[in-house]
Amino acid sequence: MTLSLNRNATRWLIIIASFIIISLILWNTYSFFQKFKAEERLKVQNWSFAHKEINNVTDLNADIGELPLEIISNNTTTPMIVLNDDGSYGINNIDDEIAKDSMEIKRLISKYESENQPIEISYKGKVKSTIYYGNSPLLNKLKYYPLALILIILLFAGVVYFFYRSSKNAEQNKLWTGMAKETAHQIGTPLSSLVGWAEILKSEHVNSDYIQEIEKDISRLQMITDRFSKIGSIPKLETLDIVAETKETYDYLKSRSSKLIEFELILPNDHIQVNLNKQLYSWTIENLVKNAIDAMKGKGKLKLEMLDTEKFVKINVTDNGKGISKSQFSKIFEPGFTSKKRGWGLGLSLAKRIIEDYHNGRIKVLQSEIGKGTTMQISLKKVDL
Repeated sequence: MTLSLNRNATRWLIIIASFIIISLILWNTYSFFQKFKAEERLKVQNWSFAHKEINNVTDLNADIGELPLEIISNNTTTPMIVLNDDGSYGINNIDDEIAKDSMEIKRLISKYESENQPIEISYKGKVKSTIYYGNSPLLNKLKYYPLALILIILLFAGVVYFFYRSSKNAEQNKLWTGMAKETAHQIGTPLSSLVGWAEILKSEHVNSDYIQEIEKDISRLQMITDRFSKIGSIPKLETLDIVAETKETYDYLKSRSSKLIEFELILPNDHIQVNLNKQLYSWTIENLVKNAIDAMKGKGKLKLEMLDTEKFVKINVTDNGKGISKSQFSKIFEPGFTSKKRGWGLGLSLAKRIIEDYHNGRIKVLQSEIGKGTTMQISLKKVDL
C-alpha cells in the first residue's frame, strides 16, 4: 500500500514539474517574441527617420549623409509598404510582382496593420507618409515555435504513456501467467487422486457407464490443466482433423449442458486438415458455446456449423439470445469486458488470442441483432495435403 502511494506521489510530482517547466518555456518564448518584436519596431522607426532625413535633404538640394543611406540599405528582412499622402506607395523587401497588383497591396496593408501599429512620417506638422510593416521571416518562425514545442512535448508524453501502458500490461501478463501455471499445478494433485479412485471403482465392479463418464470428466480436467500450463508459452501445432476435434468438444459440452438447450451440429462429411493445438482449440469452442448459452439464459437454440471453403474452414456458433449491438462488436474481445454480473471478461479475449496469435486465423462477430441472437465465426487456414 505504501509503495503504491509513493508511486502515485512520484507520478504527480513528475506531472506538476513537467507542467511548470512547459509553462516557463512558453512564457520565456513569449517574452523573447515580444522583445524581438519591439526591436523590429525600433528598427523600422530608425528606417522612418532615415527616410525622412533623406527626403528633407533632397528638398534642400543638399548632400545626403552616409548614416541615413546605411540604415535604409541595411533593412533587408522587414517587409514594408510606404503609403504617401498623394496615394502613391513604395515597397521594401516585398516581391516586385506584388507591387503591380493594387488589390494585393491593399490586402498586405490591412494585414500589416493588424500585425503592427503603422508609423507615420511627418514634415512640418503634416503627415507625409505612413509605414505599414509586417513581421520578418524570423519573427514569423519564432511565432510558431511554441506550437512546435507543445507538439513535441505531446508526442514525447504519448511515447512515455504507451511505454508505461505496455510495461504495465507486461507485468499483468506475467501475473496471469504465474497464476495460470500455479492453478495447473494445484489441480494436478487432486486429479491424480481422482484417477486412482476411478481405478478402485473399476475393481469394485461399479456400473461401467458411470466409470466411463467419470473418466471423461477426468480427461477433461487433464485437458484444462494442460491449457493452463501452456499459458505464457508458444503452443505446438499439429496437423489434425478439425471436423473430429470439433465434434469431440461439441459432444462433451452437449452432454453436460442443460436439456433446455436445443443443440444442432452441421459438419462436412469429409476430413479437413488444419494446424491445431488440440487443447487450445477445444478451449475456444467451449468459450463460444458457454457464452452462447449465457446469452440465451440457459434456454434456447444453439447451432454449430462448419463451412468448408477453398482455402479456409469456417466455424459458426449461432444462438438466439439477447444479441450484441454493433458498437460492441470489437469491444467484446477486450480483456475485462463483460455484460454478465459475474465474470472476468477473459473468455473471448483468450479466444481471440488463441485463434489469431497462435493459429494465424480470425475470430469475429459475423452478425448479431438485439433480441434475436448472435453468430460468432472462426476462420482457419486449411493444410494442403
